[in-house]
Amino acid sequence: MNLRFAAVIALVLPGYGVIGAPSAEGLLNLFTEEGVPNGWLVRKWDDLKAPADPGVVWRVEHGILNGSEPRGTWLISEKEYGDFVLEFEWKLGERGNSGVALRAPLAGDPAFDGMELQMVDPRYYPTNMTVTAAELTGSLYKAGAPSRQLYKPTEWNTYRITCQGSSVKVLLNGELILDVVLDQHTTPTKRHDNTDAPPLKDRPRRGHIGFQELSRGAGHVQIRNARIKVLD
Repeated sequence: MNLRFAAVIALVLPGYGVIGAPSAEGLLNLFTEEGVPNGWLVRKWDDLKAPADPGVVWRVEHGILNGSEPRGTWLISEKEYGDFVLEFEWKLGERGNSGVALRAPLAGDPAFDGMELQMVDPRYYPTNMTVTAAELTGSLYKAGAPSRQLYKPTEWNTYRITCQGSSVKVLLNGELILDVVLDQHTTPTKRHDNTDAPPLKDRPRRGHIGFQELSRGAGHVQIRNARIKVLD
């Protein structure tokens, strides 16, 4: 067998194409190797300045990034991003809860000190709990609700997120569900302790991206085909 051909085969996983190769529109793969991701930090779910407990890892297996065991962490990029397009496929279990951090600083809760795009199965919440649209999949957590719910339970879903200046646009499974102009959102968001977090207009325009694991039960969030294109 030709050695060059063999090397290419070694970089291919079924259904994923060539690992590390850019897409036709210039998106670059974020997770190019099996095992513990390089260039990423594991931090506690409610404060990114707090490292996760020793031994807690996220891991790529067969091209799929798997959330941490135990729950309650973020996988956060060491690199900062300002304007970008981020797309990935994701799947949750029946009591799954995750999110994607956008422009988050390495301190505080991404949901309130940066932005968190929610990824959650409604069955995560207790049946006696009142849950608003701004806490469901497709929301900027507690700050902006999606136009409609297109989440497919226990199936692969696809996000395409474009952050450019004050504009944040989100496609879920190919349809636009969120089109936010941050500068127009002037009302503070309530944190979990009911104190005020900055309104969206005052959130950072540059920071870190990442993925959260807060699922209950045996299932963990799964991420595949995560790719990014820097626009600035």
